[in-house]
Amino acid sequence: MEKILAPSLLAGDHGNLRKSLAEVEEDGRKWIHLDLMDGHFVPNLSFGPQTVADLRPHSKLFFDVHLMLDRPDLYLDPFIAAGSELITIHLEPDYDHQAALDKIRNAGLKTGLAINPDTPVDLFFPYLDQVDLFLCMTVNPGFGGQSFKDYVLEKVQELSDRRKSGGHTFLIEVDGGVGPQHVENCLDAGVDIFVAGTSYYKSTPDERANFARSVGENF
Repeated sequence: MEKILAPSLLAGDHGNLRKSLAEVEEDGRKWIHLDLMDGHFVPNLSFGPQTVADLRPHSKLFFDVHLMLDRPDLYLDPFIAAGSELITIHLEPDYDHQAALDKIRNAGLKTGLAINPDTPVDLFFPYLDQVDLFLCMTVNPGFGGQSFKDYVLEKVQELSDRRKSGGHTFLIEVDGGVGPQHVENCLDAGVDIFVAGTSYYKSTPDERANFARSVGENF
């Protein structure tokens, strides 16, 4: 299973997101992670579906869209129309998770489910056969530059064990404070997709390439 380094555009230059997007593509990456925050579910705001739609024509990157919203189900249509290829929603807020996943899937997109660091991983288990990606947040979402919470890897390992024993094909993603120093432990636990924000955009092109090689990304 190929491993992917997915830079988070949240850590890019918000005055020139198109340039930050192009930078990732020029580096040879395959995915871009887009964090959308509503100021309710998490204590911050980022950008909305119009930004995603405006960026989409300028990149061939896979758009990994992460909705940190209190009611993501109310905003699926514009994010689907904007050109998202995978939409990840959180399990913590109170809404119809199954209906939201069905809507994403029926639109022809990949589906993702996310949990915050202190949310029990067993909330994922009813969905193991119907979700393409499970995201384990390794910081409390809302702001960049936080420290990686190592204890989340215990949840990743449990999820990975379930994948292996059940013959599942879903991907496992980590997001938050991820840097080159975490790669080995993440790989050991079963991580496939490494979302990196500050640690990516604050690095040199050579450091970014080495980061990608360390996770096992194929060039």
